[in-house]
Amino acid sequence: MKEIIAAEDELNGIVEYLNEILPSSAIVFLTGNLAAGKTTLTKNIVQSKGIQGEVTSPTFSLQQCYEDTIFHYDLYRIENEEFMELGLFEEFDKEGWHFVEWGDEALKHFLLNAGYDVFSVTITPYKEKRKYSIEKN
Repeated sequence: MKEIIAAEDELNGIVEYLNEILPSSAIVFLTGNLAAGKTTLTKNIVQSKGIQGEVTSPTFSLQQCYEDTIFHYDLYRIENEEFMELGLFEEFDKEGWHFVEWGDEALKHFLLNAGYDVFSVTITPYKEKRKYSIEKN
């Protein structure tokens, strides 16, 4: 596990690290309290890829896609069964990076058992900054 401490304006190091370690297709669980910076991190990753446009939390749409290479999910209001019924599970087969906010351990274990590359980024407050704990599951 790698831990990086950074303020919001210091996310470049985290983005660079993720760009180094993530394979071309990966599922990344973003974990943290409400307003921890999960969407902000995703926004910085999208921008690092040169993708233009606004990056917003997919709270109501459940999924945002950025140039068919970055997929962003918010599962706060949805159970795993409903996620599967909506056909969103099949989205994980698309080449690219899939960032999942509010995904639970059951979904993570299911994806690992299905053979996907799964990573976790846990964001926790740390003094005036945040600690980003990054690991491959």
